[in-house]
Amino acid sequence: MRGLKHSLAALALMLSSVSAHAFDTRATSAFVLDFNSGTVLMTKNADQPLPPASMSKLMTLYMAFEAIDNGILDLDQELPVSQAAQAYGGSTMFLKAGERVRVEDLIRGIIVLSGNDACVVIAEALAGTESKFARQMTMRAQQLGMTNSTFTNSNGWPKAGHRMSMRDLGLIAGKLIKDYPQYYPMFAQKEFLFDPSESANRFNRNPLLGLGIGADGLKTGHTEEAGYGLVGSAKQGDRRIIFVLSGLESAQARAAESEAVTNWAFRRFTQTELGKAGTQIAQAEVAIGAEPSVGLELAEDLSVLLPVNPISPLKTEVVYNGPVKAPIAKGDQIGELIITPEGLSETRIPLIADRDVMRHGFVGRVVAAARHLAARINAGPAPEAS
Repeated sequence: MRGLKHSLAALALMLSSVSAHAFDTRATSAFVLDFNSGTVLMTKNADQPLPPASMSKLMTLYMAFEAIDNGILDLDQELPVSQAAQAYGGSTMFLKAGERVRVEDLIRGIIVLSGNDACVVIAEALAGTESKFARQMTMRAQQLGMTNSTFTNSNGWPKAGHRMSMRDLGLIAGKLIKDYPQYYPMFAQKEFLFDPSESANRFNRNPLLGLGIGADGLKTGHTEEAGYGLVGSAKQGDRRIIFVLSGLESAQARAAESEAVTNWAFRRFTQTELGKAGTQIAQAEVAIGAEPSVGLELAEDLSVLLPVNPISPLKTEVVYNGPVKAPIAKGDQIGELIITPEGLSETRIPLIADRDVMRHGFVGRVVAAARHLAARINAGPAPEAS
């Protein structure tokens, strides 16, 4: 059985793409994803485990949401604050040992105020100790496919071995959006005043919220070792992007770079409708069939993320193993349409048979074999190699 590739001249004339020049980010590591299509728009050191700072709080939040959905925690439940939680410095809710705080307030405190202490309260409620919770975080991350993540605490406080890759941060961001849409609006909250005596600590550090570019999450991070970073997401129309930046030199650089990469991702690419389900794309040769070929058509509507302002032909091909042996039933998947815009990963779309093709009867098979033999004789011997 041999693999056959057919160029799609008509489709290539209708469609085209321009080289998708990567965004030249100042971040030391980055990951940009078109959420709906799953197309990776840019990577830079995306799989290198790095100190994630407070961006790793997204994993703590994911596990908190899981616990709420599983009935282990309740949003109105009050949890005790330990001395260990109060002892944390950095960004906090200024929690005091011995007080009890609602789970929902703790979650908003983590999202908006980046509360290191709030993370510890959640961790101790779910695992008894923060160190045990960190081990659970690592195990759960592996289960979710985050293969470059290891946690030593619940909040990203600098500690040896606490690492995440930018791709892993993008993955957990996507899972928060997809798995917990009921809680995701909290990430767009600009202000949360928990302690009136600490009124200066009430603003969300996400610099994109309120800029009118569709930003609605997720989490900033900063330590001296990690630099300034942001796991961001924005939605414009039907498109959503997720991006992760890390290693920037200042909060101002983080804000500027985050806005620039958001605008680039939306302006540089567009979701394009290319064909409806049932559109015939090619013909496949049939073996031992009542018909010599069968049409290959789109199994579903075809929409692909493409660079804008096309100037060069889009690379497209149909791949199938053939000749395809009869019998064939209408709707059987026979091949794939492969579309590869320059600079982006390929998209594979299943192609199905457009009709039934019955197998030859005995006489038909004899005739087909005779025709095949006659064709070989008429073609003459293969030329000798020189």
